[in-house]
Amino acid sequence: MIDTRKFVSLLTKNKINFYCGVPDSCLKFFLNYIAKARKKHIIAPNEGSAVSIGIGYYLKTKKLPLIYLQNSGLGNATDPLTSLCSKESYSIPMLLLVGWRGSPRIKDEPQHSLMGRITPKFLKLLEIKFSILRKDSDLKKIPLLIKYSQKVKKPVACIIEPNTLSKIFLSKKDNAFLDSLIFKREKKKFLGNLIFRPDAIKCILKSLKRKTNIISTTGFTSRELHQIKKQENIKMCKDFLMIGGMGHTATTTLGTMLFDKKKDAICLDGDGSFLMHMGGVASAVAYSNNNLKYVVFDNNSHESVGPTNQPTISGKINFKKMSEGFGFKKFFSLENNKNYKKKLTKYIKTKGSVFILIKIKAGSLSSLERPEDMKKIKNNFMY
Repeated sequence: MIDTRKFVSLLTKNKINFYCGVPDSCLKFFLNYIAKARKKHIIAPNEGSAVSIGIGYYLKTKKLPLIYLQNSGLGNATDPLTSLCSKESYSIPMLLLVGWRGSPRIKDEPQHSLMGRITPKFLKLLEIKFSILRKDSDLKKIPLLIKYSQKVKKPVACIIEPNTLSKIFLSKKDNAFLDSLIFKREKKKFLGNLIFRPDAIKCILKSLKRKTNIISTTGFTSRELHQIKKQENIKMCKDFLMIGGMGHTATTTLGTMLFDKKKDAICLDGDGSFLMHMGGVASAVAYSNNNLKYVVFDNNSHESVGPTNQPTISGKINFKKMSEGFGFKKFFSLENNKNYKKKLTKYIKTKGSVFILIKIKAGSLSSLERPEDMKKIKNNFMY
């Protein structure tokens, strides 16, 4: 176990004062504490963007940024790390803080197995020097890594497994500060009457034609879809659960639509996933056969990283104008739970390409299951 306060204090002593990244459950208490300690902090839409924000910070301050991410996000970060930060190009130093899901020492979900197994090898392949942090005594490695990064002008990394950092919880005042670092939340007249995502998913499932494909984003959404279908014995559609691959839900949906043009396609996405690779949404509607229903569950947060939600910038987005720019024929928004089932059923049955924004409250089903048989899910969708 590592004392989170000591960890952040050591970073500060070594002049690490800017933080940017994509929230990860391994690092949730670290994120809580940098909010509590009032650190300069930007939540990026994806890991590559976080690295590039860090590059800009270094170019103007000559100081090292800390870029945090889950190890699955190393793929997103590879391009700027290799083409911009390497010694062969601009030689940019920075400290990466990598959450190690799928560590061989710890039982984890199947989608983390491969990346977890190869994470140290992957960093070596990128020629990034790293240290694994597991206990307080490992903190002495950090100043050495920082000095090395400053000397050779290239990225270095610290790897942290789940449940390594000590627990830090935020007060309401701390949460308000965290929000203010990202954006000033708009006044929400619907606050307190938001829709519960599992209820909306159930409504969508009961509104479908028999021949419908559903692709659902990673996190609670796919798990809820899986559990609701099983509990309600719903067999009106075929679903593919994105148990990983955050941000790639829309493009996976596009791939299915291109070769199954007779069926409607419903993409269930989240605000964080939408922001991560929104160009994929534009491509999906551009190439669709006018049969795409794109649903965004928006709660202004990366909810599944818990226990304190990390905010997204969705509150600053005009989704209606954006959907029109993407080329959707219709845009619908559900901002409270008043008559939402009747409205949502109508929206799902609307002909043509449709963008549906659903404002949801935080929370999920109790005793939420985790899908385990990935091959069965794939085969049920394919055949």
